Amino acid sequence: MPSKPTPITMDAVYAAPGYLFRRMQQIAVAIFVEECKAFDLTPVQYAALVSIHTHPGIDATRLSAVIAFDRSTLGNVIERLESKALVERKPAREDKRVKLLYLTKAGAATLREIMPSVERAQARMLQPLKAADRKVLLTLMTQLVDLNNEASRVPLRAEDALEHLGKSG
Repeated sequence: MPSKPTPITMDAVYAAPGYLFRRMQQIAVAIFVEECKAFDLTPVQYAALVSIHTHPGIDATRLSAVIAFDRSTLGNVIERLESKALVERKPAREDKRVKLLYLTKAGAATLREIMPSVERAQARMLQPLKAADRKVLLTLMTQLVDLNNEASRVPLRAEDALEHLGKSG
């Protein structure tokens, strides 16, 4: 017996997982930007700063793998962080063509100072849910992200990238 076709309605769109994920991403970015407005950073810029802080001397290709962000677009992110004097690029000793990324003193200070704002943003995203529901949501989202990693345009490859650095996350 053939299944009934999905009706073509906006209600069907509004209930679709992809639509809900996209809307939550919009909401998450809006909350992050609002809470962190004094620092003029996007969520991706923040993730890049954390990764560079955690792995000083990381190159852009490995940074892309660690934060699961498109390498070609990441160049713009790095340029913005550099123009804000939060990050500096230095040539690698072995291959001067490879540029390694380091936080500046201002970058390290910004990262320390932004943390309370980031924590407020994360809390606000989940605030409407009961505590138990927050835990369930995060568990299920983690499962979905892990199990669908290979479907991403930029799969997370943190372990592989960090292995080449000789460091572990």
